[in-house]
Amino acid sequence: MSTPTFRRSFLKSACTLSALGAFGNFQRFTPFCQAIEPISRIAPGRMQLSLAAYSLRDLLKGKKDGWDLFKFVDYCHEHGLSGAELTSYYFPADVNDAYIVELKEHCRRRGVSVSGGAIANDFCQKDDDKRKRDIEHTKLWIDRYALLGAGAIRIFAGTQPKDDSWPATKDRCIGAIEQACQYAHSKGIYLALENHGGVTAKADGLLEIVRAVNAPSFGVNFDSGNFRSTEDPYGELASIAPYAINAQIKVEMFPGGKKEMADLGRILKILKDSHYSGWVALEYEAAEAPLEAIPRWLDEIKKSLAALT
Repeated sequence: MSTPTFRRSFLKSACTLSALGAFGNFQRFTPFCQAIEPISRIAPGRMQLSLAAYSLRDLLKGKKDGWDLFKFVDYCHEHGLSGAELTSYYFPADVNDAYIVELKEHCRRRGVSVSGGAIANDFCQKDDDKRKRDIEHTKLWIDRYALLGAGAIRIFAGTQPKDDSWPATKDRCIGAIEQACQYAHSKGIYLALENHGGVTAKADGLLEIVRAVNAPSFGVNFDSGNFRSTEDPYGELASIAPYAINAQIKVEMFPGGKKEMADLGRILKILKDSHYSGWVALEYEAAEAPLEAIPRWLDEIKKSLAALT
């Protein structure tokens, strides 16, 4: 058993024993129950640029002007990108293995790697049947992304039901993530929990879940634009960066809920300071037309990455 896995197992056991009063002084062991090892990295980190299909959501959802995932991959190649995040929302409803293999071969011919994937799920919901369906849905897309050659899938935690306690909500979410991660590990894929509102709207909530998950192939999807209920989103990002296995860059930030343009260099330096290695995907959500804005923002990110080397 690897050291991080052993430590995580030990910590979970220690927390349980503490809760049962097995240790005479609970306060003495509390810090152990609240921390796991951040992801082990080798300095310096190496970041590669990708583009999330969600950036062209209006075109892909409506299949406007012939836009589909094949055309999206061509777009990534046109703009000199090494990777493309192929979001599950834009696959055809009748997707099958033959389609995925064809798309994979198209990516290979264009020299574009599948940097990751994304699905929709809610692991906090109380309805056992609905939560199980979301787990099975996650497993289905794990199979699909494994065939496609993706290394990570970003997932969501969900929202705490109004009539439920935080401990109960958290336990359900952790249990669902652990089931999904065990399956993902068997397929060679990481699951990355995104800071995406709900119970992960702040770093504390996200990390409380992440640090309690006892499963392999798990980490954080670092989304630079999603901390919208804090005055210091950059500080929140710095606290989750050591656990990141995937990263997304947005061009806007929302300190205290107020929109402002993002400091791309500062965001990327947070990742660099944590020795992050992996994909950095632009997920464009701003108001300007994406086909006009995205090339400019890609250039800005490339310049910021170059300045860090």
